[in-house]
Parts: sequence; C-alpha cells; structure tokens
Amino acid sequence: MSRVLCILFALLVLPVSARAQDAASLIADNLQILGSSTIVAEGNVEIFFRGSHLKARRITYDRAGEHLEIEGPVTLIEGDSIIVLADSASLDADLRNGVMRGARMVLDQQLQLAAAEMTRVGGRYTQLYKTVASSCQVCANNPVPLWQIRAERIIHDQEERQLYFDNAQFRVMNIPVMYLPRLRLPDPTLERATGFLTPSLRSTSQLGFGLKIPYFIAIGDDKDITITPYFSSSTKTLELRYRQAFRTGTIDFEGAFSRDDILRDQDRWYLFGEGSFNLPRDYKLNFDIETTSDSSYLLDYGYSDTDRLDSAIELSRTRRDQFFSAGLVFYETLRTTESNSTIPSLVSDIFYQRRFEPAFIGGDADLRFQTHSHSRRSSIPGNLGRDVTRASAGLDWRKDWIVRNGMVAAVLTEANLDFYDVSQGAPGEEDGLFHTITLGSELRWPWAMTSPEGASHIVEPVVQLLWTNENIPNLPNEDSTLLEFDEGNLFALTRYPGTDAYERGFRVNVGGSWTRFDPSGWSLGLTAGRIFRAEDLGQFTAGSGLTGSTSDWLAAIQLKLQNNLSLTNRALFDDTFDFTRNETRVSWRNDRLSLASTYVWLTAAPAEIRPRTSEWIFDSSYRFDDRWTGKTDWRYDFVEKQASRAGVGLEYQSECVKIDLSLSRRFTSSTIVTPATDFGLTISLSGFGVGGSDRNLARSCTS
Repeated sequence: MSRVLCILFALLVLPVSARAQDAASLIADNLQILGSSTIVAEGNVEIFFRGSHLKARRITYDRAGEHLEIEGPVTLIEGDSIIVLADSASLDADLRNGVMRGARMVLDQQLQLAAAEMTRVGGRYTQLYKTVASSCQVCANNPVPLWQIRAERIIHDQEERQLYFDNAQFRVMNIPVMYLPRLRLPDPTLERATGFLTPSLRSTSQLGFGLKIPYFIAIGDDKDITITPYFSSSTKTLELRYRQAFRTGTIDFEGAFSRDDILRDQDRWYLFGEGSFNLPRDYKLNFDIETTSDSSYLLDYGYSDTDRLDSAIELSRTRRDQFFSAGLVFYETLRTTESNSTIPSLVSDIFYQRRFEPAFIGGDADLRFQTHSHSRRSSIPGNLGRDVTRASAGLDWRKDWIVRNGMVAAVLTEANLDFYDVSQGAPGEEDGLFHTITLGSELRWPWAMTSPEGASHIVEPVVQLLWTNENIPNLPNEDSTLLEFDEGNLFALTRYPGTDAYERGFRVNVGGSWTRFDPSGWSLGLTAGRIFRAEDLGQFTAGSGLTGSTSDWLAAIQLKLQNNLSLTNRALFDDTFDFTRNETRVSWRNDRLSLASTYVWLTAAPAEIRPRTSEWIFDSSYRFDDRWTGKTDWRYDFVEKQASRAGVGLEYQSECVKIDLSLSRRFTSSTIVTPATDFGLTISLSGFGVGGSDRNLARSCTS
C-alpha cells in the first residue's frame, strides 16, 4: 500500500485547544481507523508535531484517553540537539509526557545517556533510571567506554539545559574512581553555566605539587567571574577573572593573590586588565592595566614572562585617509638592570595623520602632527632623569611616472618641524625649534618574463638618491635607539624608527630583488642592497650594520617548496664577509609533523645595551596517530653555553576526552629568579558545556 499522508490525523489526535495553534502530520504505509476512537498506523510511521519528529514501526492512538502506544524501534527528534531512541514507548498526544523503555538519549550529537526506562514530564523534564552517561563511542567492538558516569537517576531539564545526577559513580575503563551522591552538569548545548570547570595539576620546583580547581559563576548574560583556588604545600593562592560585555565594548580583568614560601610573610599579587569600547563618530577607546607586587611573581607562577609592564589608555579614530590617536602610558620595569625611577615611567602621545592628493601637482602626500612627552621620577641630569616634551609637524610627498621602457621614476620629499623642551638634560643638550628637509629621487625597473618551462621570473633593480640637511643638533634621542636594518626599510627615507633622530647627509640606496614562481608550486625570492654615503657623519652605533660611509651588505633569501618546507635567511655583512647579523629560520609541516627552527647571531651593540647574541630556538610537534601528539621546544644560548629553556608535552584527544601533559624547565637565573621546573596536567571531558567532541576521532565500530 502506498504511503499515506493524513492531515485528518491532526483533527483526531490533537486536543481542541491545540488544534487552533498547531497541526500534526502523519506518514505511514498503512492506516486503520477502528471504531470511533482508535487509529492504528503501521510501517515506517512518522509524526511531525510542534517541532518534534517521531519515527516508529507501529503507533496505536486511543482518542478517548489521548494516549499513544508506540512499538519500536522508536526515534524521537526534538529540535537540533536532542535525539531519543527507544524500544517502545507510551506517550500522550502532545508527546510531552509518558514512558519510553530501553531508551537512549543523545544531546547535541555528543553526550549519550542510556537507561532501562525514561520518563518525560511536561515536555521539559526527562528522567532516566539506571543510567549510563558518556560522550565516548560505544559499539560491539568497543563495548566499554573510556569513561562513564553511572547513576540511579538522571534528570535533564530541557529549559535550563542542566543534568542532575543521583548517586553518581565516575568510572574510567569501567573501574570506579569517584562517588558523588549529587552531581549537576550542563548539557552540551549550554554555553555558560555556574559550576566547576576543568581542574588542572601543576608541579614546580619552587611551589611543589598543586591543584587548580576553577569555579565559574555566570552573573548574567553579559558578565561572569571565575574563581580558582590554587592548592599547594608551598603557596596559598586565589586566582580571579572577571569579564563583562557592554553594548559598545568589553572588559576583562584577571589577577591573583598569594602567600607562599618563596617570599615568606609577604603579600604577592598581580592584576592585568583590558577593555575596548566603540564610541560615537568612529572613535574607539582602549585601555589596559598591568601591575604586580614584585619583579619575580609573574615568572614564579607562570602567569607571564614579560619584563616590562605598561598600563595605558588610548582614544583613536581610523577613517579613510585619516588617523587620530591620543594616549597615556605608565611603564613599570621588572628588569634587574633597570630602575623605575630612571626609566621614562609616564609617556603621553597625540598623533594625527592625513593622506591626500595635492590639487595641482598630483602624487600622494601625508600630513602629520604629533606631540610627545615623557618624564622620569629621578632628578639626576641626563639619561637617568631627563624629561622631554616635543611637538612635531611633518609633510611628505611622492609622485611616480612610468617611462616608455617600463621604468618607474619618482620624486619625493619630506619636511619636518620639531620643537623640544628638555628638562634635566645632559650638558650640551639643546632644546628649541629645529627643521629637517629631505629631497630625493627614485628609479625602479621591474622586469617580468616566463620561461619555456612555464616559470615566472620577476626582477626589480632600484636606485634611490636622498639628501637630508646635515645640521645635527645635540638633541636627546629617546625613541630611536634600537635600530633594525632589513629589506623592509632598505628604501626608507630614514632607518630610525622614531622622530628623535633622522638619517642625514647625501646617500644612495641601491638594491634589487628577484623572485621565481615555478609551475610545480615552489618559489624562490632574493633581495640584496646597500647604502652608500657621501661622508660618514657618525650618526649610527656599532652593531647596527649602518656605520661608516658604506653600510653592510643586506641579503635576504626566502625559499618555499611544494612540500610545505620554507627557508628564510637575513644577513648583514661587510666586504670581507664579517657578519654583523645573521638570522635563519626553517619550518616544515605535513599532516603529522611540524618543525620550526631559528638561529640568531648578533654582534654586540653597546649603545643598545645588547650583548653578543648566539641563540638557537627549536619547536616541533608530531602526531603519532589520530589521538596522540607529542610536542617539544628548546632554546639554547651558545654564548652562555647552556640551554635557557626546554619543554616537552604529550597530548591525547579522542571523541570524548582530552589529556594535556607538559614538562618545562627554565635554566636562566638572576638576582630575582632562580631556575625552575614546571609540570602540568589537564584532563577535559567532552560532552558537558560547549567545546564539544570531535567525532572524527571516534573509534571504529565495524562489526
């Protein structure tokens, strides 16, 4: 008999009050009406009612008692997140109340709850008796899940999306490891719920073995707080995190308070916070707070390895061809080589930039205005106590022409006006109004060709002539002491990163690049260049690669192969191949292995308080199979002839659990920190709250 679609079923099954609001549909191979109150549907029976979808082999409806007797296998689907499977069921006409026997409920395709009997109450509560809950896959080949929770009764509150366990027993590989008379857990569809989060174990050589048990409190839909006690024999620590979302922004604060055996009878703490808000007229307000009780607290507890803290507030606006920023920053150093009284602790900046096209001469122009000030607590003249206020205005312009043979010619200019007010400066340091003018021209000749094999070649030689007035005032240089010479600023008007110093004199920047793109998927890029000056004005310091009338050679290479292997090298060297800097990075990745290695070699730069550096950094990960992943990282200092840091980790992840095991060692020491070993263990069970399980990692269930 053909399938029957019965809209008439809605008129027979639904109570009068419901008919006006909803309609039910029945699909079945056979439909019989017995007497005036009984309907029997058989063969691939399906009912659609109020967002629920019921499948069964046979359904008998008693209109007098508004009762459904359902013979299985039975499948009840409610919305996108609840599936109930049963051998048989007795339900009311609304599918909201009744009993389902031999039932199994699946929540969000993650958590399974199997029970001898399941009772539905009011369409909201589902009670399961003699129940096993697990997000691990269970089948004939794998009858015992990795973990499970057995309970006399589980109540699922569909409205609150909570699971309540009575007399719960937690088992691993079917071995009981924990008993809880009462237990409440969120179901997989609930994003935020008050309760305990995943605990973690941590052991360090300084703090001993410890346990962190975070407790999450959902204060409302827009805010929450996480309280994490840290239990250890050597410390009493309480960690806090507070988050809140507003209509126009968010804030996030985290911190901790400790009493420990490292600094006895001292309160130790830290507070980090940040916020971001969108204001009217495209303005944006950002702020952050960073402070701590002592220099070693963050390292001792593994909260952060930063050695300079900054607390800042900034108001900014970004529009097409226009940018504005005003900010205030307070710095606090944690370095043993610095003092908070002698570093610029309070810094303020206002910056405005506008890009435009001049009406009569064309090209692109940038107009800039900036104010800057910083102060030190110290009153010692010179670098230890100098306070500076500066106001600057700048204008630069560039215009390009394309010549017939494909050359690109350009003229460019820049003018800067700076006013300095210096207090407690070093003897001979000037203040007042100063100007800087740069004039220049540039010639580029890009070439492109394709070889008979299909490879693309792009070659571009560049010559740039620049002149900047040479009257070098004795100004304090606070923001341009750290110099970098690389392919990013080879053709810049100045190599100084800030505005306290400008590159001066007549100079020629010469360089070029060649890139090959092979049709098989690999590419090779080379960049080389050098700076020639009419005379050495002594404006650059040793170790920068820019000293003398001729700079070091700059050479950079980047190779990318089709098998995800990449090699990058940057070097600065003179005519005798005496290197000032060399940096090499190699990385390779496939489906299982990830490798990255970096070697850095730098000569000493006394002006930057930078010693000679020779360091190797290595990190990798390897997937042994779909579940096991090993990780390692390594940092070795060849100057000190010892490792500065090393770590290994092992991660296991299946469809129902994630285990993260880590071991690290910090070898460096100073007057405030000592070498330390850190051990961590975190176990996360999938299926409770968001995060979900990865069904791609499920075990095979072939029969």
